[in-house]
This record gives sequence, C-alpha cells and structure tokens, in this order.
Amino acid sequence: TGLPNGTLLKKRLSRAIEQAKHNPGYTFAVLFLDLDRFKNVNDSLGHSIGDLLLKEIAHRLRSNVQREDMVARLGGDEFVLLLENVGESENVAEVAQRLQSVLRTPFKLYGHELFTTASIGVVMGSPAYDEPEELLRDADTAMYHAKESGKARHAVFSTTMRTRAISLLRLETDLRRAVEQGEFAVYYQPVVWMASGRVSGFEALLRWQHPERGLVAPGNFIPLAEETGLIFPLGLFVLREACRQAALWRSRFPEHRPLTMSVNVSVAQLAHPNLADLVAETLEETGLDGRDLALEITESTIMRNEEAASAAFSQLKQLGVRIYVDDFGTGHSSLASLHRYPVDALKIDRSFVGRMGAEGQRADVVHTIATLAHQLGMGIIAEGVGTLEQLEQLREMGCDSAQGYLFSRPVTSEAAEAILAAGPSW
Repeated sequence: TGLPNGTLLKKRLSRAIEQAKHNPGYTFAVLFLDLDRFKNVNDSLGHSIGDLLLKEIAHRLRSNVQREDMVARLGGDEFVLLLENVGESENVAEVAQRLQSVLRTPFKLYGHELFTTASIGVVMGSPAYDEPEELLRDADTAMYHAKESGKARHAVFSTTMRTRAISLLRLETDLRRAVEQGEFAVYYQPVVWMASGRVSGFEALLRWQHPERGLVAPGNFIPLAEETGLIFPLGLFVLREACRQAALWRSRFPEHRPLTMSVNVSVAQLAHPNLADLVAETLEETGLDGRDLALEITESTIMRNEEAASAAFSQLKQLGVRIYVDDFGTGHSSLASLHRYPVDALKIDRSFVGRMGAEGQRADVVHTIATLAHQLGMGIIAEGVGTLEQLEQLREMGCDSAQGYLFSRPVTSEAAEAILAAGPSW
C-alpha cells in the first residue's frame, strides 16, 4: 500500500502523546478503520484482487486527509489514521463521515465493480494516555462498537465501552470455567394441551448458576457462547440432559401421552454438519423415542440459513424428531416459505400473545396464523400466556398448545416432576 506500518505509527503516536502533555492547545485524534466483509472479496475473487482493493483504499484515505495527518496500515484490512490539530470531536466525526462517503464510491478493478464500507472507531487524544497501545486499544474498542451497531458507521470511544469490553472478557472467562466445572442446569417450562388443559410436554431451558452472580438468564450469555464456540458443548449438554429427563418421565408417568420434550437449537448448531448424528447418538444413549423430541429453531435463523436448515431438517425427520419454528411472527417469513420445510408446529411469539387483550389487531393476527397453519398441517403453540383471558381467546382461535407464566415459570426437574405427578389442568 505504500503506507507506514505499525512501528512507525506507534512512534508518531508517542510523539503526539508527549506533545499533548506539554502543550494544552495541541489536539489530536486516532481513527481505527476496519473494512466490512473484506473476507468475501478474498474468498470470491482471490487475494490478488483483494490486495489491489487495499491499495486503492489506501490511496483514497491518503487523498482525503490533511498533509500533516498520518494514514498507516496495521495489517489485513485494518487502517489507522492519526489526525493532528483537529479541534473538537465534531470535527473528527465529520472526517469519519467523509471517509465513509469516499469508501462507498465503487471500485473498478480488472472488470470487477466492488463496493465496500468500513467501521470506524474514534478516540480523542488526551494527556491521560501514556502509551500508543492504550490509544489503539480504545480506538479498536470503539471500532467494534461501531461494527456491532450495524457496520458502515463510526463510534467515538467512551469509558463505558471499555467497561463493557472488560465485562465481556470477564464473562467469557467465567463462561469457559463454568463449562469445565459444570455450573449449568436445565430448567423446564410446561406446555399445556388446550383440548384437555393437561401438560403435554416441556421446553428445556438452560440456566447458569454463577457462583457470584447467582442464576444468569440465557439472554445474558448465549450470544457470547455462540461467538466463542462454547454453544456446542452447552447445546449438547442441554440435549442430553433433556432427553435423559424425558425418557425418565415417560417411564414414571406412562399415562402422560403425549409428553414431548422441546430443545432449542442455535444458529451455530443448525449449521453444524453433524447435528443429526449428535441427536441420533443422544436418542440412542437415553432411550428416548425420536417422536418425543422437538427441536425449536427460530424463524429468523431458518430464513438466514435456508440451505443448512433444509439439509438438517431432512436428516432429523428421518429420526422421527419434530421441528418447531420458534418466535414465529418476528422473522419476516411467510407460511408459504415455511411450508417447504417439514415443520410440525409454529410457536407464536409472546409479543403477539402478550397484548391480545389490549389490542384487537394482535388477536386477529394470531387467529389468522392459527387458521392458515392448520390448513397447511402445522400445529400452533402460543408462547407467553399470562392471563385466563388470553387462554380462552387462544382456545377459541383453535391453538393446540400454550405455555407461559399462567401455567408455570421455568422450574427445576424436581418441580417439573411434581407438576406431572399432580396432574393439574387449566
């Protein structure tokens, strides 16, 4: 690219830090720029085209800053800009926006028209900094914040970003330790059969019993588990434990028919080529019939991974496993598109069910979904049922099953077994 490397960049940053400490009127800023989806260029067109693109980007960046400013390349598709005498942070934001606009103009390389965007992290220079690495660390943190916020934008560093980054690092460390030390448990929320009001099955839900934070809900650690790959051992733990528990309950309560155990499948698990094999091994180990297991995949996951979903569903159906589409109504699909898959039931998202009493339109949506789903041979399970009024409305609409706090919160295996033994009906 003809740009300075990281070594020269750090020398200039050290000089800027020293000048800021001795000259209160001196201002500077660091911009950490990372191209969005650059890997796609290398994978599809080859590294030679990728290298040419990096050279062109370097030229555009250099041509759109002041002469005294520095543009360096750290490596890969990462660039760092040192802007001197910048004044207020608003001025730096304007530079970041200008660079975004410059990069959006298509690149023409050997007959290919390429479009690219960048996520930019901005940190304002301060006498509080002592080392160049501190500036790069904070600019990098801001860049990742911009990328997580949707890419093709910039974010100005704040101390809350650093606090969050440290918190995530600690959470990842705790999560890895928790997997090794077995700090996880499976809770069970009953699903009620509308026709009889009796329990027809359970949904298995992962909980983390943190030694200091107490019970941690999945929404606070599942995204990180997916990012780090820990979702695979966690998902396998839930599957095995839930199937073992379901087989045990089937033998203790033979009068409970049906008794289906539902287990959630993440994006990463769905894309795993051995998903069906792992399920088959688990069913054999636990002695559970495949027809008593339902795997729940969110609607948005299926729509984003249609090829993987199609292959996985075909293999899973050969085992007799049921397929449920979770959070239906939030993924912008249609029943026509889902009908291509061997779906056994739709789980209507709680956002629709929770406001049925207050908003007639929501009730109409649920009724329409239930009617069309039944016509396509799919069952309907309503999530988030909290009141008797909602329960009666869902019965009138023809929903097959329901779950929610009206019946029970997620509970331990012992409490779930007590529910089965008591044989309640609603």
